[in-house]
Amino acid sequence: MLVLITYDVSTETAEGKARLRKVAKQCVNYGRRVQNSVFECELDAAQARQVKNILEKIINTDEDSLRFYYLGNNYKNKIEHIGVKPSFDVNEPLVL
Repeated sequence: MLVLITYDVSTETAEGKARLRKVAKQCVNYGRRVQNSVFECELDAAQARQVKNILEKIINTDEDSLRFYYLGNNYKNKIEHIGVKPSFDVNEPLVL
């Protein structure tokens, strides 16, 4: 299923900046960045629970927030992209 992960981490302190880097690094492990704090991740149910658990342990719930949007398997007709950074299929191979 496609899971959209978004986050807002307070960076007013050195600890907050470190949390931001850790959250972003974990998200990169599971999906592709589509905007600064937004990742599209193709995950199964176990992976979705795993990344949620990892991120919950990193953030400070008094200062930061996480959002998970579960778009399911039929997500292609639910996404519309306009502007720079052309859209891509998360299931296609990534060629560098």
